[in-house]
Amino acid sequence: MPKVTSKLQVTVPKAVARHFGIKPGDQIRWELAGAMIRVIPPGSASREVSIEDRLNGFDRATARQRGRQGKSPRTRAKGRGWRRQDLYVRAKPR
Repeated sequence: MPKVTSKLQVTVPKAVARHFGIKPGDQIRWELAGAMIRVIPPGSASREVSIEDRLNGFDRATARQRGRQGKSPRTRAKGRGWRRQDLYVRAKPR
């Protein structure tokens, strides 16, 4: 994990730099995002999300979750011909 130097500099991990195409000399942007910091690589446009879009996304996610919870739970197979205890009895040496 990168550390902040005494000059308040941070090294971008090589894998991250490679993934986002960050090269020596590129300028990256730092944006405040609530209690976090968002790092914007060069050439990327930061998109501010409106409160309405956030609420719509939350509503869609909530509806998906309710749909998942509304499905009937799995039912156990009946009459499979063995019990869990049989597994332990079979495994014992004779």
